[in-house]
Amino acid sequence: MEWLIRMKEALDYMESKMEEPLNIDDIAKVAYSSPFHFQRMFNMLTGVTVADYIRRRRLTLAAQELAISKVKVLDVALKYGYDSPESFAKAFRKAHGMAPSSAREPGIQLKAFPRLSFHLSLKGDKEMDYRIVEKEDFTVIGKSIQVTTRDGENLRKIPQLWLDANEDGTSDKLIEIGVDKDLLGICAEMDYPNEMFSYWIAVEGRPGTDPQGYATTVIPAATWAVFTSVGPMPHAIQSVWSRIFQEWFPSSGYEHTGGPEFELYLPGNPGAEDYQCEVWVPIKKK
Repeated sequence: MEWLIRMKEALDYMESKMEEPLNIDDIAKVAYSSPFHFQRMFNMLTGVTVADYIRRRRLTLAAQELAISKVKVLDVALKYGYDSPESFAKAFRKAHGMAPSSAREPGIQLKAFPRLSFHLSLKGDKEMDYRIVEKEDFTVIGKSIQVTTRDGENLRKIPQLWLDANEDGTSDKLIEIGVDKDLLGICAEMDYPNEMFSYWIAVEGRPGTDPQGYATTVIPAATWAVFTSVGPMPHAIQSVWSRIFQEWFPSSGYEHTGGPEFELYLPGNPGAEDYQCEVWVPIKKK
């Protein structure tokens, strides 16, 4: 219940500051959370990033103001944090499909992104098994892309990366290089204020292994909460991710460290009802 109150207070704070500069550090403080953990929780619970929520809400309020008043477009742009009429017009057109001045036309249809709210939902009727693993830093070998969470770009590009890797032999080659036959899907260098992160298809490399032209990076030592997903991909593992942030984190006394997180894909048929894979999340005590 406490986490629900804190998230609500953070939302109230954001709504009260829509006409002022908003700093993620200040928002997270209201929720008694680290900036990264708050942003990750918010994104997993709502489906939008904090930055995207603020952007959509400001453009909604700006459209409402333009529709009912004669205030100058420039003044509205500055009021809601845009440095120029051009940048405001570009964002406004993307959100509403029209120029800001068109919002004043009689009968014009505007799009509204309503204020979010959090409600208590009693869950936990189903047990959630996990284990805590201490793991030293390790090197991974693989292929990566930079993606943004804006407009769901990550939801398009990451599946395409996997499709390409499976079709062009990348997945098989990495399995040959790796310590074992487990492929990793890694979210690293997660920069939530800028809505960017690196995504890797990789394997854990043996010491001194020739990467054979693939890229390498080091996953830092961490304490990991490891959850097992059982069922066909991707629905089973998506359900696990949702439960981690909706049920486990709020009641666990842990929070996300901000480091890389990954899915570990075990050998088997991903479409099978008994297919098992794992979610690894780096954690620390609050």
